[in-house]
Amino acid sequence: MSLVLLFFAVGILLVGVDVFVPGSLLGVLGGMAWVAGVAVAFSRFGVNAGAYASGVALVLGGVALYLELEWLPKSRLARKFSWKSWSGGQSQPAIAARTVVGQRAVAITPLAPTGVVALGDRRYEAFARSGHVAAGAAVDIIDLDNFRLIVVQSSTISTT
Repeated sequence: MSLVLLFFAVGILLVGVDVFVPGSLLGVLGGMAWVAGVAVAFSRFGVNAGAYASGVALVLGGVALYLELEWLPKSRLARKFSWKSWSGGQSQPAIAARTVVGQRAVAITPLAPTGVVALGDRRYEAFARSGHVAAGAAVDIIDLDNFRLIVVQSSTISTT
Protein backbone atom coordinates (compact mmCIF):
# COMPACT_ATOMS: atom_id res chain seq x y z
CA MET A 1 0.00 0.00 0.00
CA SER A 2 2.90 2.34 0.70
CA LEU A 3 4.05 2.15 -2.96
CA VAL A 4 0.61 3.26 -4.15
CA LEU A 5 0.64 6.16 -1.69
CA LEU A 6 4.16 7.07 -2.78
CA PHE A 7 3.11 7.24 -6.45
CA PHE A 8 0.10 9.38 -5.54
CA ALA A 9 2.21 11.71 -3.37
CA VAL A 10 4.82 12.10 -6.13
CA GLY A 11 2.01 12.80 -8.60
CA ILE A 12 0.52 15.49 -6.38
CA LEU A 13 3.96 17.07 -5.89
CA LEU A 14 4.75 17.08 -9.62
CA VAL A 15 1.35 18.52 -10.60
CA GLY A 16 1.70 21.18 -7.90
CA VAL A 17 5.17 22.21 -9.05
CA ASP A 18 4.01 22.21 -12.69
CA VAL A 19 2.02 25.37 -11.98
CA PHE A 20 5.23 27.32 -11.41
CA VAL A 21 7.43 25.76 -14.10
CA PRO A 22 7.06 26.60 -17.80
CA GLY A 23 5.75 23.78 -19.95
CA SER A 24 3.61 20.87 -18.90
CA LEU A 25 6.16 18.09 -18.57
CA LEU A 26 5.90 17.90 -14.77
CA GLY A 27 2.11 17.74 -14.95
CA VAL A 28 2.28 14.90 -17.44
CA LEU A 29 4.79 13.07 -15.24
CA GLY A 30 2.49 13.62 -12.24
CA GLY A 31 -0.42 12.11 -14.17
CA MET A 32 1.77 9.18 -15.12
CA ALA A 33 2.66 8.69 -11.45
CA TRP A 34 -1.07 8.50 -10.63
CA VAL A 35 -1.55 5.93 -13.40
CA ALA A 36 1.39 3.94 -12.01
CA GLY A 37 -0.22 4.06 -8.56
CA VAL A 38 -3.48 2.74 -9.99
CA ALA A 39 -1.63 -0.04 -11.84
CA VAL A 40 0.19 -1.07 -8.65
CA ALA A 41 -3.11 -1.06 -6.74
CA PHE A 42 -4.71 -3.33 -9.34
CA SER A 43 -1.76 -5.74 -9.48
CA ARG A 44 -1.05 -6.03 -5.74
CA PHE A 45 -4.44 -5.56 -4.11
CA GLY A 46 -7.02 -6.66 -6.67
CA VAL A 47 -9.95 -5.14 -8.48
CA ASN A 48 -11.60 -3.40 -5.51
CA ALA A 49 -8.44 -1.57 -4.45
CA GLY A 50 -7.65 -0.74 -8.09
CA ALA A 51 -11.12 0.70 -8.61
CA TYR A 52 -10.78 2.76 -5.42
CA ALA A 53 -7.34 4.01 -6.56
CA SER A 54 -8.79 4.88 -9.97
CA GLY A 55 -11.51 6.95 -8.32
CA VAL A 56 -8.97 8.73 -6.14
CA ALA A 57 -6.80 9.45 -9.21
CA LEU A 58 -9.78 10.87 -11.11
CA VAL A 59 -10.76 13.06 -8.17
CA LEU A 60 -7.17 14.29 -7.80
CA GLY A 61 -7.00 15.06 -11.52
CA GLY A 62 -10.31 16.93 -11.42
CA VAL A 63 -9.27 18.94 -8.37
CA ALA A 64 -5.92 19.75 -9.99
CA LEU A 65 -7.63 20.95 -13.18
CA TYR A 66 -10.14 23.02 -11.23
CA LEU A 67 -7.43 24.64 -9.14
CA GLU A 68 -5.19 25.38 -12.09
CA LEU A 69 -7.85 26.61 -14.52
CA GLU A 70 -10.47 28.22 -12.26
CA TRP A 71 -9.07 29.12 -8.87
CA LEU A 72 -5.41 29.95 -9.59
CA PRO A 73 -6.00 32.66 -12.26
CA LYS A 74 -8.20 34.57 -9.77
CA SER A 75 -5.91 34.12 -6.78
CA ARG A 76 -3.64 36.66 -5.11
CA LEU A 77 -0.64 34.67 -6.30
CA ALA A 78 -1.69 35.04 -9.93
CA ARG A 79 -2.16 38.79 -9.48
CA LYS A 80 1.44 39.05 -8.28
CA PHE A 81 2.71 37.40 -11.46
CA SER A 82 0.33 39.16 -13.91
CA TRP A 83 0.98 42.28 -15.96
CA LYS A 84 -0.93 45.26 -14.67
CA SER A 85 0.04 47.78 -17.33
CA TRP A 86 1.44 47.97 -20.82
CA SER A 87 3.22 50.59 -22.84
CA GLY A 88 0.52 51.10 -25.45
CA GLY A 89 3.22 51.57 -28.08
CA GLN A 90 3.25 50.23 -31.59
CA SER A 91 5.97 48.40 -33.42
CA GLN A 92 5.54 50.60 -36.50
CA PRO A 93 4.05 54.04 -36.97
CA ALA A 94 0.70 54.19 -38.71
CA ILE A 95 0.88 54.97 -42.41
CA ALA A 96 -1.72 57.37 -43.79
CA ALA A 97 -2.57 56.27 -47.34
CA ARG A 98 -3.24 59.76 -48.67
CA THR A 99 0.18 61.01 -47.57
CA VAL A 100 2.34 58.25 -49.09
CA VAL A 101 0.52 56.97 -52.19
CA GLY A 102 1.95 58.73 -55.23
CA GLN A 103 5.22 59.60 -53.48
CA ARG A 104 8.64 58.56 -54.73
CA ALA A 105 10.91 56.54 -52.42
CA VAL A 106 14.34 54.92 -52.67
CA ALA A 107 14.98 51.19 -52.20
CA ILE A 108 17.40 50.78 -49.29
CA THR A 109 17.64 47.00 -49.76
CA PRO A 110 16.92 44.95 -52.85
CA LEU A 111 13.19 44.31 -53.17
CA ALA A 112 12.90 40.64 -54.10
CA PRO A 113 9.92 41.13 -53.91
CA THR A 114 9.97 42.55 -50.35
CA GLY A 115 12.54 44.82 -48.78
CA VAL A 116 12.98 48.24 -47.21
CA VAL A 117 12.46 51.64 -48.81
CA ALA A 118 13.18 55.14 -47.51
CA LEU A 119 10.58 57.86 -47.82
CA GLY A 120 12.03 61.06 -46.47
CA ASP A 121 13.73 60.19 -43.18
CA ARG A 122 11.54 57.13 -42.52
CA ARG A 123 12.03 53.51 -43.54
CA TYR A 124 9.16 51.24 -44.53
CA GLU A 125 8.76 47.63 -45.55
CA ALA A 126 7.78 47.49 -49.20
CA PHE A 127 6.58 44.96 -51.77
CA ALA A 128 7.65 45.33 -55.41
CA ARG A 129 4.88 44.48 -57.87
CA SER A 130 7.43 43.77 -60.59
CA GLY A 131 9.11 41.14 -58.41
CA HIS A 132 12.61 42.62 -58.14
CA VAL A 133 14.03 46.09 -57.68
CA ALA A 134 17.73 46.74 -57.07
CA ALA A 135 18.93 48.63 -54.00
CA GLY A 136 19.26 52.35 -54.69
CA ALA A 137 16.56 52.39 -57.36
CA ALA A 138 13.78 54.95 -57.25
CA VAL A 139 10.31 53.49 -56.68
CA ASP A 140 6.84 54.94 -56.80
CA ILE A 141 4.37 54.05 -54.06
CA ILE A 142 1.16 52.94 -55.74
CA ASP A 143 -0.77 51.39 -52.84
CA LEU A 144 -0.42 49.91 -49.38
CA ASP A 145 -1.72 46.85 -47.62
CA ASN A 146 -1.80 46.08 -43.90
CA PHE A 147 1.85 46.65 -42.98
CA ARG A 148 3.80 47.48 -46.11
CA LEU A 149 3.93 49.78 -49.11
CA ILE A 150 3.21 48.47 -52.60
CA VAL A 151 5.74 49.93 -55.04
CA VAL A 152 6.83 49.78 -58.68
CA GLN A 153 10.16 50.85 -60.08
CA SER A 154 9.87 54.49 -61.21
CA SER A 155 10.68 53.80 -64.84
CA THR A 156 8.01 51.06 -65.06
CA ILE A 157 5.02 53.05 -63.83
CA SER A 158 2.30 53.21 -66.46
CA THR A 159 0.14 56.22 -67.22
CA THR A 160 -2.98 54.25 -68.18
